[in-house]
This record gives sequence, structure tokens and C-alpha cells, in this order.
Amino acid sequence: MARRKERQASGTPATAALVDAGVPHVVHTYAHDPAASSYGVEAADALGVDPDRIFKTLLADVGGELVVGVVPVTAQLDLKALAAAVGARRATMADPAVAERRTGYVVGGISPLGQRRSHRTVIDDSARGWDTIHVSGGRRGLEVELAPDDLARLTDATFAPLARRA
Repeated sequence: MARRKERQASGTPATAALVDAGVPHVVHTYAHDPAASSYGVEAADALGVDPDRIFKTLLADVGGELVVGVVPVTAQLDLKALAAAVGARRATMADPAVAERRTGYVVGGISPLGQRRSHRTVIDDSARGWDTIHVSGGRRGLEVELAPDDLARLTDATFAPLARRA
């Protein structure tokens, strides 16, 4: 019964997945500003965290399959690198409405954890340079901090160089 209450109090499928798996994590909240131009940079500023530690979750269409790419908010997802990481030739960004339907989250709050349907996931290898990283907790203004290897284990992800710096 205590486990059920803890799960309900956790708030989102992403945080529930962490609690259910017993993964050490920290939940961070901040007041989301709808006028913010970048959800990730907003999170970094609000939480006082190096923006290279804040990772965004993006979905791409790779040969008709939606694939999740997790990259620092300070970078862009290199679609060629994502395609290569999953053995494909090319990838295109998924339509935001499709991403929302398939994950169960809204854009700006898409978490790699607790998605409605599981998707093949690739995390930028820069994540391994940090003890912990931040990813969306499943809604705007909610971040979860966890070890990159725990994120990879929970999402059955691989690591590859995916980030393209502007």
C-alpha cells in the first residue's frame, strides 16, 4: 500500500517509472514561463544547473519507426548520427503531434521515461561525462536528475555521439 501511495504522489508516468524501478533520483520543479524560448535553457537557469547537464528528449522518424534521441539542450540532434546509431540511412524529426500521441507527453515535457509506447532510445555519449544528468520528468517545469547509466538501463538505450553544436 505504501508503494502505491508513493507512486500516486510521484505525479507523472516518468517519475512513477523511477519509483517502481527503485532508481535513485531527485525531482526538481520550477515555475515554467510559457513565454520561454527554450524549455531546456529555462530549466538550467531556474535550477542553477550547467545547461550541458540538461538533456532534451526528441523523437525522429527513422524508416517509419519513431526513435528517441536524448541530447544536451545546448546542442541539436544530429539526425544522420541518430540514423547511423540505429543502423538506418536517414532520419527526420517526428511531427510534434505524433510525438505527443506516441509518448503521452506534451512538447517541452516529453520524458524518455514512462512513455505511452516504448521506443528505441539513443542517448548522446556526452551524458557519460556527468555523474548525473537532468531529463524532463513528464511535464514542463519538472525535471528528474539521475545517473546516465540508470537512464540507459530503464529505457534500454544505447549511447552514441548525437549532439551537433551550433
